Amino acid sequence: MLGEKHFFICEIDGLYHRLAMISYILRNALHHGVSATPFGYRYSSISALFREDLGYFDEPELMPKKSQYLYLPGNDSLPEGYKMGASGLILPQSVIDVSDVEHQFSTARTFLYYMNRLSGEAWEKEQLQDAVNMPPVTIEQIESSIKCQDLKTMLGNEHGRANYNAMNDIRLCGIVDKMLGESSVYEIPQGEIERVARYIYNSYRVSQDQINRCLAGRLLVDR
Repeated sequence: MLGEKHFFICEIDGLYHRLAMISYILRNALHHGVSATPFGYRYSSISALFREDLGYFDEPELMPKKSQYLYLPGNDSLPEGYKMGASGLILPQSVIDVSDVEHQFSTARTFLYYMNRLSGEAWEKEQLQDAVNMPPVTIEQIESSIKCQDLKTMLGNEHGRANYNAMNDIRLCGIVDKMLGESSVYEIPQGEIERVARYIYNSYRVSQDQINRCLAGRLLVDR
């Protein structure tokens, strides 16, 4: 079973269905124009896969244990086996089963093929080889409950037509975080949400949908 709350939820069975699902998850930043390749998004678990085969021989730099408290709430400590990188992020190797995911792809070359593969009918037909009673996994199916970008735009990004000079969600949400300071977007009054939204729109001319994503869906958008 994959997904929770408002995100895509389905049971996955069959090797080719699993490969398609994992591939679309790892390629999410590419589809939304955040990075030119799936490997360009620093927060993706893709960085934990096939490291030696792809030339990543050095282990990630770790945050000293004595400094981890700066990134953890209260007096909490990391669970056993979890590691924090030098930037304060939990390493994806701590939260995903790297060996199992690599086993699904078998080799680094197959992995790279799926990371660069174009969506389309051939990929959907391949999944029919699983002979399971479920439809093929597609980008439209996965993104159906998240109204971020239309299918045409996402497929264009997959073909390398994204404008990477445009304001992306990561940069915009960073600006919003600085404006809010230590306050949570869930705690501030609705009037403050509207003020932040107006400032962001007037300053950066981004879409209301993009602003709303960085405000956790609290902006009242006219449709």
